[in-house]
Amino acid sequence: MYEVCGEKELKVILALDPGDSISGVARKIDENRETIRRVVNRLEEAGYVAYDDGLHLVDQTLRDVGLEFLTAAAATSTPSISETYVLPQFAGMDYAFTAIDAVYVWTRGGYQVARDPADYPLFIAVHESDLDAWTSFFDRFGILTAEERQPADDLDGAIQVVLEPRSRIETEMVDGRPVIPLQDTVAFANEYYATFESALDMLARMYDDVDTDAAYRMEPD
Repeated sequence: MYEVCGEKELKVILALDPGDSISGVARKIDENRETIRRVVNRLEEAGYVAYDDGLHLVDQTLRDVGLEFLTAAAATSTPSISETYVLPQFAGMDYAFTAIDAVYVWTRGGYQVARDPADYPLFIAVHESDLDAWTSFFDRFGILTAEERQPADDLDGAIQVVLEPRSRIETEMVDGRPVIPLQDTVAFANEYYATFESALDMLARMYDDVDTDAAYRMEPD
């Protein structure tokens, strides 16, 4: 019973949605596929996970209990920046990375606008009807949420989540992360051209049919 209660096992239980593949779960929680394959095998042998046209939890209460444990652990070990990027996967609600983080996701981490680790906002789009639920979810981990970026002096910790409520969310998946569509991301970057000039060039090189205003071009190696 106890041998399958490690960190990665908990993350798989929390992130797993019915029908997921091993690769899909690995991308969600930013882990190596082969590592997660072994984890899933252990969970399957223990009777926690089954495979039937994709993976699924045998008992959904495992997820509820796992989330309770995680929130209790957060009281003594505050989530890191990388852990906060994974946390929304455990909420059971639709969302998409937007604004600065959409650029970060679409460039596959290649462009990261300067954000101080001591004052780090993370941007996600959520359904208007889920706004209060998202606030409650992050509150369980001691993370402030707001619809506008808050001054660092108003924070108890380094991380804040800026929620952008929308009536409808268009989502694409990039490396297991839900993100607003590429063209919406490019439009955002063009709006703040001075900040994202090099990111726009990067996006134009990475994807076809990207319409950018970027005049800057990086010299080839």
